[in-house]
Amino acid sequence: MSERWMDHDAGPIIRPYTMTRGRTRPTGASFDLISIVTRTAAGNATPAVGLAPEHIQVLKACSMPSSIAEVASEAKLPLRVVQVLLGDLRERGLVSIRPPATVAQLPQEGLLREVLQGLKAL
Repeated sequence: MSERWMDHDAGPIIRPYTMTRGRTRPTGASFDLISIVTRTAAGNATPAVGLAPEHIQVLKACSMPSSIAEVASEAKLPLRVVQVLLGDLRERGLVSIRPPATVAQLPQEGLLREVLQGLKAL
């Protein structure tokens, strides 16, 4: 957590529900821990006007495409808080959240072997 939200002897000063204004679920379409978060062009360009410090902290943690679990770890915030804040950022168009690739979306083994053979032939 941010230094201003921590008392190193007592623990967090600000309760997680305060950071999310009492919300426990993100808005919009659901996503899970391994969904991939990416900053949009607006998220890279938009100054932090009107964003809470926690939103800014999460947005900074999304500098590279990462899973939601990784973003929570990088932001040093509880996972559920990060999910709610990411929902807010997604609504503002500052991040995009997509499900991870499924096995059906991955290339077939035969195609990969052909590519490998082609590379070896070079």
